[in-house]
Amino acid sequence: MTLRALLGRLRKPRLSGRLLLLTMLFVLIGEVVIYVPSIARFRLSFLEARLDAGHLATMAREASPDGMLSEDLEARLLARAMVEGVVLRRSEASMLMLSSRMPPMIDATYDLRKETPFNLVVSAFRLMIGPAGAIRVLGTARDAPGVVVEVVLKEAYLREQMFDFSRRIFTLSLVISLITATLVFLSLQWLMVRPMRAITLNLARFRREPENVTSVIASTDRSDEVGMVQQELSVMQRELRAALIQKARLAALGAAVSKINHDLRNSLASAMLVSDRLAQSDDPTVRKVTPRLIAAIDRAIALCANTLSFTQAPEPKLDFRQVALRPLIAELGDTVGLPVEGGIRWINEVSDSLSVRADPTQLYRILLNLARNSVEAMNGQGELRVLAEPSEGGVAIDVIDTGPGLAPKALERLFQPFAGSAKPGGTGLGLAIARELARFHGGDIILVKSTPEGTRFRVWLPNAQA
Repeated sequence: MTLRALLGRLRKPRLSGRLLLLTMLFVLIGEVVIYVPSIARFRLSFLEARLDAGHLATMAREASPDGMLSEDLEARLLARAMVEGVVLRRSEASMLMLSSRMPPMIDATYDLRKETPFNLVVSAFRLMIGPAGAIRVLGTARDAPGVVVEVVLKEAYLREQMFDFSRRIFTLSLVISLITATLVFLSLQWLMVRPMRAITLNLARFRREPENVTSVIASTDRSDEVGMVQQELSVMQRELRAALIQKARLAALGAAVSKINHDLRNSLASAMLVSDRLAQSDDPTVRKVTPRLIAAIDRAIALCANTLSFTQAPEPKLDFRQVALRPLIAELGDTVGLPVEGGIRWINEVSDSLSVRADPTQLYRILLNLARNSVEAMNGQGELRVLAEPSEGGVAIDVIDTGPGLAPKALERLFQPFAGSAKPGGTGLGLAIARELARFHGGDIILVKSTPEGTRFRVWLPNAQA
């Protein structure tokens, strides 16, 4: 590994490294949140302990026969209490009990009876940041509720103790964060990172070799989210692999069909020339069967042409624009191939104000395929209606005929090319192509109903504007 690659990996740690760093960071943040009230509580406890020690030192003076102490004993009591002087207040009267020879200048006074949590935190950090001086502290005696103890002390020792407490808290926090981060890291490494890394490597391998059966991820017995991802990925890869194999086979089949189709069309063209000559024969029997032969050859040629165009047709480039529907449907009625005798009634029930955002040429092809199927189904007699209305953020265009309905066999394979035709000799490509074009628009074609009284197809396209 080069130095540049190593530096890049350090700058962009992997998921496991990020989890380790984030866990340590969150633990340290939690310790900071705990440290703030803890340091304030430490200072408060220290000051309360000085009040108790000062009150206890005054008891020695009260216990002496003459109420006096030697200077040496008084200094020792003050040193043991870590204060410079002690004053007791009873019933608004103050009495100096103990004091050093040279009491220091008072920089601040703190009455613990009136301190709030916020003031305690501010005072603690002020002492740690600013200089340490001499302070006066007042508080109620623990053993004598009616006595107020006032002590004078220097903050230097308190500040030193607070820094020592902070160092211990920091060391403990660092140890806890390392232990917690390590445990979380190992847990996540085992439960998430390793499985996700295996999934990532499998996806890369499957991308390179989708046809290889060994590249499909193995199923797992895990019931959590990672197990569900592995199971769904295994199913998706198997289905995708089967689809790719089928697509490859269809591509090979399509190439073979294209070659066969070319030769077959040439043969059919020759057969058509022969049938044209047979139609001019003087033999009445030959002339009688020739139209059926020509019709059969025409169907075979149409099948070859449709098959070739379907397999080679690229995805069309759609030119979206607002298309007025009623003029388009009117033009459709002129070209759909209605009987000259007028046996089929054409009804355009589309509003003049209704339009849809679509490619006009492709939309015309969609509706033309549906309308021609309806005309062929009615055998020269019936009614063909086209209506449209806004529907679910788009527009629904219905093509309704009064034909005999679709056969059950055709309903089973509707919209399937070469399998969904409702007429003998049909390819079923019309509906398949129409639905494909509708889906290119973001819409779809559905069969609303098909009964002996008629059939109703619906074309739904999005982004309509009425």
